[in-house]
Order: sequence, then structure tokens, then C-alpha cells
Amino acid sequence: MEGEDDSAGPMIDEIYANGGDDTNHKRPIISGEQLDIEAYAGLYVGRTKIMRLLFISDHCGNPAMQVEALRMAYDEIKKSENTQLFREVVQKIDGRLGPKYGVDNAWCEMVDRRADQRKEKLENELNAYRTNLIKESIRMGYNDFGEFYYSHGALGDAFKSFVRTRDYCTTSKHIVQMCTSAILVSIEMGQFTHVTSYVSKAEQTPEALDPVTAAKLRCAAGLSHLEAKKYKLAARKFLEVGPELGTSYNDVIAAQDVATYGGLCALASFDRMELKSKVIDNISFRNFLELVPEVRELINDFYSSHYASCLDYLGNLKANLLLDIHLHDHVETLYDLIRNKALIQYTHPFVSVDLCMMANAFKTSVSRLEKELEALITDNQIQARIDSHNKILYARHADQRNATFQRVLQTGNEFDRDVRSMLLRANLIKHDYNSKSSRKL
Repeated sequence: MEGEDDSAGPMIDEIYANGGDDTNHKRPIISGEQLDIEAYAGLYVGRTKIMRLLFISDHCGNPAMQVEALRMAYDEIKKSENTQLFREVVQKIDGRLGPKYGVDNAWCEMVDRRADQRKEKLENELNAYRTNLIKESIRMGYNDFGEFYYSHGALGDAFKSFVRTRDYCTTSKHIVQMCTSAILVSIEMGQFTHVTSYVSKAEQTPEALDPVTAAKLRCAAGLSHLEAKKYKLAARKFLEVGPELGTSYNDVIAAQDVATYGGLCALASFDRMELKSKVIDNISFRNFLELVPEVRELINDFYSSHYASCLDYLGNLKANLLLDIHLHDHVETLYDLIRNKALIQYTHPFVSVDLCMMANAFKTSVSRLEKELEALITDNQIQARIDSHNKILYARHADQRNATFQRVLQTGNEFDRDVRSMLLRANLIKHDYNSKSSRKL
């Protein structure tokens, strides 16, 4: 590997260390142990806790983890009023947890009967409010209906009820409350276009936004951008979330998720300067990163060009990230983007790179590395060519002297053409050429 000057020496030593040969840069890597479901579920409350547990049971290949997730989901649902979801969980358990986790018909009948009574009461109250035309009471009535439908799993009806309160909102706080309720239900339904719309509507009333609500809206916007694969916008939103969030949004997202989603999206989409200024030096976001040391370390490793260590962290995190209800569809894409950025960043400072040494740094084979580099060169992300025989990557640096000469020559030709045009025009005007031509006609 040849640098453009002698100052590349220390950097070469640093990159040699990425391959793992230098013990000075070794640091403890997180274990590949399976997800601690109980600790994970403890981060959330309400419906999202149940749905995340069911997602784990559906996507995990470990039978013991599947059963444990279903057991915890069963216990959690018994604290709620969603009998339909309860029956679905019992069907998934299929007797694997014994008679204690079977169908509880008595509980279902009691909850359904109580729900019918509650619904009838809400209908009578709302009809009375509408008759008396009391706007605030009507708004509260629809809001109560929305909460009722949400607790019983009727998300579509809940969304309609919350949105109907819009016509009866009299203050900015009422509008923000309507938007946050609609956002909550929209996230559960997976309707992220609604999420974006209502986040924008809520942000149009900044005077009614307290720091906690503002943090919630940024989280919701981040999830919406993540779902749309707009990773840079998602990263920016998660990075703007303030520490005021705490555990206040655990019915949607935990503080640990803010660090994980924001960190990975930033790695995949930010350039080196942005990564430093907006992530590593971001004191507010650093508080979130402290909750997930693995993500903090892999970001620092990436910025410090310790790619082997960074990729080890990513590899160990992958299995658990694939069990995340929001992130699982994006793990492969984000990992590819991060790896490609690492390859580009590795090759950028040098005129030539030894592929054997580079393969060692990225813990891969030379043949696989060649294919990755070929794809990046074809995509014009790396300006280089590969010597397959000698296993060397040669950078194609532009000839600055020749390029400058060509620009000067082009500028001279353009100046000569402009001067000739002006002289021609001056002579035409001097001899009154246009006037003579017109008189002849």
C-alpha cells in the first residue's frame, strides 16, 4: 500500500491493526447470546409490549424463546381487555404451556360483557352531549370512544374516533392531543403516512408543545422515515430527541431504541464530518447511547477506522435486531450501506491498497472482497481499478495539472470567440448594416 506522502505511515500502521494482528486495539466484543426476553419486554408497556412479544415468537427460530415470548404475551393480555388478541395467543401456544395457559372462557365472557356495558354507556353520554351541543363534552366523548376501541383492539374504529375530535377542538392543546392519539393508533396499524401527516399538524402549533410531547413527535417522525427507508431523515429526527423523553413513550418506543435506530441510520447515511458533529459530539444523544454501549462502541470504532471491531459488533447485534418489530426489514440494507461506507472510507486516502491486507481488516476472503469492490467501482462510488493478478487496488486520481490546462485552454477559446462576436457586432452597427438592408427591402 503506497500513500501519497510520508504522513500516511501512522495511518498504515493503524489500518494494519484493523485486521486484528495488533493486540493494542482489541476491546471486549458483545456476546452473541440470545435476547433476554424478560428484560426486553420490560422496556415497553401496553399494546406494543404484546405485539413485540408476538413478533419475537413468530420470527425466532428458538422454540424455548418462542414459548417464553408467548407466555409473557399471555400474562400481559390478561391485564388488558383485548379478548380477540387473547384467543389468538392461546391458539399460538397450542397447549405447549399446560392447562394454565389455555382458553379462559370465563374471563373472556366477563370482559366482553363489561365492554358491551361500557360501550352502551359511552353511546348514551355522547348522544346527550350532541343533543346539548357542548363542544368540549362531545370532544371528550369521542376521545373516550377512541380509548375504548384502542383497548379492545379495534384500531380502525379507534383512529376514526380520535380524528372526529378534530371538529370539536377549541385550543391548541386539544389539537396536539388529537394528533398524538392518532399517531399512536397509526403506528400500531402500520399506517405511517398518517403518522407523517399528524406529526406535521401537531408541529404547526409549537406554542402547545411541551418538551416531552416534542420528543414523542420526533420519535414518531423518525419511525415514519425509517419505514419509508429515508435513513438520513430518520437519523436526524432520532438525533433531535431530547432526554426529556425518558420512559414517557414506552407504549411506542424505548429510549434504547432511539439510540439503536438513530445510531445505525446515522452510520448508514452520514458522512464522516456529520458523524462526528451530530452523533459523537452530540451531548443529548450521548445520553441515549449510554443505554446501548454496543451501538456507542461500534460508532466510535467506525469513526476511528477500527473496521474489524465495528463489524464484529454489528455481527453480534444482528440476530437481536432482526427480532425488532420496526427495524427487522431494514437490517440487511443498513448493514450493506454501513459496510460499503467502510470500504469506501478505507480506500479513500491511498493510491494503492493491498487486497490481502484489506480482506484481513474486514474479516473476509479476497475473492469476496474483490466482488464487493467491483460493485462499488461499477456504481462509481470508488474511483479505482483492480489488479486481480497481484491483488492490488489502484486509485484513479485525476490529473490535476492536465485538468487545469484544459480548463485554461477552454476559457481562452471562449474569450476569443466572445471578442470576435463583439467586434463583428460593432462593425455592423458602425456601417449601419441593418438600416441599409431594410431600405433595400
